[in-house]
Amino acid sequence: MNHAIDLLLIGGIMLLALGAHTLGQRMRVPRVTLLLLVGALAGPSVLDLIPVRVSDNFPLVTELTLAMVGFLLGERMSLRDLKDGREAIIVSLAVTLVTALVIFFTTWTVTGNLPASLLLAAIATATDPAATLDVMREAGSRGPLTRVVAQVVAIDDAWGAILFSILLVFAELFSGNGTAVFEAIGYGFYEVLGAMILGVVLGLPMAWMTGRLKPGEPMLLESAGFVFVAAGIAGALELSYLLTCMTLGIVVANRAHHHVRPFRSIEGIIEPFLATFFFLAGFSLDWDLLPTIGLLGIAYILARITGRILGGAIGGMLANSARMVRLRNGACLLPQAGVAMGLALVATDRLPEVSFILPLIIGSTVFFELIGPPTTMYNLHRAGETGRGYDEQTDDD
Repeated sequence: MNHAIDLLLIGGIMLLALGAHTLGQRMRVPRVTLLLLVGALAGPSVLDLIPVRVSDNFPLVTELTLAMVGFLLGERMSLRDLKDGREAIIVSLAVTLVTALVIFFTTWTVTGNLPASLLLAAIATATDPAATLDVMREAGSRGPLTRVVAQVVAIDDAWGAILFSILLVFAELFSGNGTAVFEAIGYGFYEVLGAMILGVVLGLPMAWMTGRLKPGEPMLLESAGFVFVAAGIAGALELSYLLTCMTLGIVVANRAHHHVRPFRSIEGIIEPFLATFFFLAGFSLDWDLLPTIGLLGIAYILARITGRILGGAIGGMLANSARMVRLRNGACLLPQAGVAMGLALVATDRLPEVSFILPLIIGSTVFFELIGPPTTMYNLHRAGETGRGYDEQTDDD
């Protein structure tokens, strides 16, 4: 069979990703957004430039990509990094839970759709660490607010992925598919707990092997092999492959002597998968749904802003943070990108009846990626932590 078109498409996506990265740096727009837009323009809903059959492999690309994303998220739950970050853990948990609650009640009020409201509540908790950290580097910020926000963005995607795995089970329970309540609840416990157990069972031998192999190709083969086998077994057992691979990463991060190596190996190969993943996500987007999410989109955006700021304030009070940290940390956590869209894709794949979630998340992500970084910069500046550095008196506010 002649795969010339497929090879041209793969090569073209790689070059588009390179172009999107370069253009995104100049325009201050995430390359994820640009790849989604290019894929959408090339798709059947707009210019119809590429055969529709290219999307046949999208489910496989989705599982491969999110399996690696889940594994990388697990690194952020290392006890070595968290034990000295009590304040950040409390703040991140508060921001995650408050944002989820505000989004849930808002979207449920607007739509009356319980499964969609549960899924949006979990998806809204994801952030974009790259955008936030890039603003901090650009501003040269230093101080208590910078420290807390940097720690929070490193772990809140992990909390969001765990919450999503749990709420996805309940969303399926309430989706009206006719499954008995106790049977659905039992399956939910099986899916979540089974995924964690499988992640631990595979994570222990992977952690033992890490450090006993030299860096390079053997480490890459080991890392990719365990991640893909974990995702494959999870799929065969009808478990959450995202949570399985995340648990795998958590075990490796906490048990392996050279825990950094497998994560750097996966980071070295994930870029082509991410590029293909986001291009095909845009390609599969149904533009006809966009006009129908106007009111919901506005409500979602306002609710997420409210949830981040309120959650940051509550978390800061619980953690006895400095006044400036309590007031401003939530506003520094607005950017949202790839993880949120990945979770939205999983949601629409599992529950096709809530397909409007994907265009909603894409649209809101563009909005938050445009206003999020300037908002973070503004709050760091107002806290006195940019430019020449942090004034020690600020910590006593």
